[in-house]
This record gives sequence, structure tokens and C-alpha cells, in this order.
Amino acid sequence: MHNEILADLLFPNTDKTPDYYLAKYPARSLPEGAKVTRYAPSPTGFQHIGGVFAALVNERLASQSNGIFYLRIEDTDQKREVEGAIEDTIATMNNFGMNFSEGMTGETTEKGNYGPYKQSLRKEIYETFAKDLVRKGLAYPCFCSAEELTELREKQMAEKVTPGYHGEYAKCRNLTTEEAAERVKNGENWILRLKSPGDPEHRVKFHDLIKGNISFPENDQDIVLIKSDGLPTYHFAHAIDDALMGTTHVIRGEEWLSSLPIHVQLFSVLGFKTPEYAHIPQIMKLDNGTKRKLSKRKDPESAVSYYKEQGYPVTSVIEYLLNIINSTFEDWRHENPYLDYHNFEVELNKMSKSGALFDIIKLNDVSKNVICKFKADVVYDQYTTWAKEFDKKMYDLVTANEAMSKEIFNIDKEGPKPRKDFAKWSDVEEKIYYFFDELFYNESKETIEYPKNVNQEEAKRVITEYKKIFDITKDQNDWFSDLKEMAVEMGYAADRKSYKKDPEAFKGMVSDVAGIVRTALTHRTNTPDLYTIMQILGEEKVQERFNKFLEL
Repeated sequence: MHNEILADLLFPNTDKTPDYYLAKYPARSLPEGAKVTRYAPSPTGFQHIGGVFAALVNERLASQSNGIFYLRIEDTDQKREVEGAIEDTIATMNNFGMNFSEGMTGETTEKGNYGPYKQSLRKEIYETFAKDLVRKGLAYPCFCSAEELTELREKQMAEKVTPGYHGEYAKCRNLTTEEAAERVKNGENWILRLKSPGDPEHRVKFHDLIKGNISFPENDQDIVLIKSDGLPTYHFAHAIDDALMGTTHVIRGEEWLSSLPIHVQLFSVLGFKTPEYAHIPQIMKLDNGTKRKLSKRKDPESAVSYYKEQGYPVTSVIEYLLNIINSTFEDWRHENPYLDYHNFEVELNKMSKSGALFDIIKLNDVSKNVICKFKADVVYDQYTTWAKEFDKKMYDLVTANEAMSKEIFNIDKEGPKPRKDFAKWSDVEEKIYYFFDELFYNESKETIEYPKNVNQEEAKRVITEYKKIFDITKDQNDWFSDLKEMAVEMGYAADRKSYKKDPEAFKGMVSDVAGIVRTALTHRTNTPDLYTIMQILGEEKVQERFNKFLEL
């Protein structure tokens, strides 16, 4: 019996040939050097930061080479599929500014000429290539039960043999075509396996675009190509899809590096050109001085939702990830403080070969640098958008006082070194609460901060005198001259030098008096420019706060 007959028995409804699909999906017409990359998640859960990290590398390489970046959904493991995961993937990537050239645009919608971009809809394609492999004697049906495979594994472990379906342990590999056909006709359940041509004594040399030159033994495992449910395994499907969709660069997590021997072999067996591979490092974190993989279970920052809830601007997260992708990004950003990050060119050969360390403190530093460059209107818009969902109380206060809020967000924004007060929108309330009476007067007296070596009695003495001379209409220089003059009259040193020369002769320095005024108005010793705060609060509110302070 010929293999052709067995192939027809296994795939009776498949009447196309690989040539049909090779013609249907011709080579892409792209500029020289253009890269075709993809983000190809399984819809088995909601997006995590590692997925955004991988997608960003793929998107940047495609975009900066005038190539194609597409979204493929790898849903062949349908038992583990999570409802809403596809929509979450699309929404997350769009939110992070990674708009796909092609691929899925919704649960049932897509764009592009190389689809379907959802693997469960490509079953006919996989069957066509599987049938062709059977015809060529490169694949065969396996009838082993789960119990038999478990028994086989236990035997191999006892004999200290590499576990798996290979060589003499591949029971169904040497069935004759007639025997296999008979068992199919009898209705026995089967899966399709690759008849691996590999010899583990031979090594394959390969150049990974991140890891560099590597070598590995040839794969000799007769891996599963088509499962009992008729759908392909990841290994088989991804090789066919990447070939037909014209993927030039497969950029994926380093956890897939061990599968490279299988994938290189599959491209060869299928007669396809092997794409370039780059295995990006896993995202790690320091835990008690030890590096470990960022965990979905242990680490809230692994979930993309964490960044939205905390209020990190999308740009901040992207710029932080670019720091992890290429350490040269930090210097580039320093030299180009106002250029859009899209102008930075990602280079795979400059990626870390080991784990990429994720550091929340560093993220906060990056985010402060991002937010400080936002205009006040942008800060207002982004903050209120966040607060509407996550802090309704602040949303109501800020939007009810829009003009004042924009003045607050504009404090020290116009100079060459803008303030870096916020790393995320959840920081805002603590930094600006004192502008709002509803929050300021509800604060506990115990939380009021006084300048060092100043007690409440002395603070009240200063405010009693200062409220008599306070004049909000004066410019900043005259305002400070008035405060300084009063401070000297009350026994405070006019400058640090005088105070240091004879500290016993003074109650403190002028800066202590300014600090007392700051305390009366904000209950804090560290705030933005005091004069600006007064201007925003206005004459009436400043005097009211002085009076309330004296009543403490």
C-alpha cells in the first residue's frame, strides 16, 4: 500500500496541496531590509508585562525597518482558552501604541491578506501540509494510549534514557502502511507524529540574534504534529504560519530556546526557509538579593492592569521597557530629552543575554522624567481620566476646580528644570491635597510638619506677626524682602553665614520663618515654591488658613 492511500484515509476531506497555499500566500513585496514580525499570544489569560515587553521589541523592529507587525492568535489549546483574552490582548497593545499592520482586530474580525490570523480557523491549511508529509513518508499515525505513553516514560527513566517518543521507543514508527491503514479503518484513535530524521549525535550550528552563535544536537523526537482533536500542536502550526505569513524574524522569550532544534528541523522537513530567531531574556526581579523570574502569582507588577490602576502613563512604561531592551536608551533620552521615543532605534545585538531586571524604583524615576515634560493641560487630562475610574473623590474636586488645578499642575513647569513631583497619577493626591479645603481641614493635627527646632508656640508667634504684613499683590522679590525684614526683627538671622557664626544669638534663620509660613498654609515642610502656592490659594484663603492655624 502506498503512503498516498494512508494519507487519504487520515485526511479524507483534504483536497488541496501545499502548492495551493504557497500560491495563495505569495512572498511579500517589501523594501529591502524590512522585517516581518509578529506577536502571537495564546488566549489563555490576560496580558502581563512580559507580553508587552516582547511585543514592543517586535513592533519596534518592524516599524523602524518599514516592515510588517501582525497579531496572530495561537488558540490551538482550546481547553485553556479564557473568555475575553483576545479582546484584552488587542486593547492592551492598542493602549500601548502598538497598532498592528495586520492580524486580529477583534474576537471575530481581522485585517490583512495572509489570514486567517487565528489558528483554530486554519485547520484546513495544517491538514494539507500534514497530509503531504504522510504522502512523503515523513509523518505517521500513532495509536499509543495515554497509559502506554506513561508506561514508556517510566521505563525510560528507569533505564536512564532520554524520555520521549524516539528511536526504538517509537512503537508506531515502524508500523507498515497496511497495518496503520487497517487500524485507522477500525476506528482507532490516532495522533500524527513527525518521523524525525534527526540524529542526536549530530550538532546543528545556529546564530541567534541575541544569544549569538549556538549549537545543539539534532532533534530525534517524533513530536506530535496533529493532536487527537484534529488541531495542530504549537510546533507544527507556528512553522507553517510563519512561513506562509512571510515572517522574517521570530522574536520570542528565551524559554522557547530549548524548542529551537524542533523548529529548525520542522522548517527543513516542510521545505521552508528558516526565519531569523531572537530569544529575548526573561524579565527578572530582585527578591532578597536574589534574581528570580517575575511571577504572575507573586508580583502585582507582572499584570498590565497594575500600571493602569497605579496610574503610570503608557509612555512611562514604554520608555522604561526600552531601557530594559537597550541600556543605551537612557543615554539617548538624556541627549534627546524632548524627542519622541519612536526615534530611538532598537538593536537586538545590544540586548542583555541574561535576565532583564525589572525595578519599580527605576520605573518611577523614568516616569517622573516623562510626566515632568507634560504640559499642565496634558497632566490635567491624563490625571482626570485616571481619577474618574480610580479616585472619584479627587476627580470631583479637581474637575470642579479646573482652572486652579491647571495652575497647580503648572507649578515650576516652565523653567529648564521642571519639577518631578509625580511618578504616577496615584501620587497626585498626597502632593496637592492641601490646595483643597475639603482635604486640608480633615487632616489630623498630629500630621502637621514643623521646621526643625521650631515648636507650635513659636510658629504661632511668627504667623501672628506675618499675617499683618502679608500682601499678595507684591511681586516675589518684594514679598520675600518683607518676610526677611520681619524675620530679622523677630530675632532670626538674615543669612546662613551669620547664623553659623553665632547660632546662640538667633532664634533661627529666615528660611525657618518661610518654613513656618509653609506649615501654616500646607501643613508640610517640603512643597513647591511658597510664593506660587500663595498666589494660587489667593488672599482670602491664605488669611483664612493663617487664622485657622492660630486656633490650633
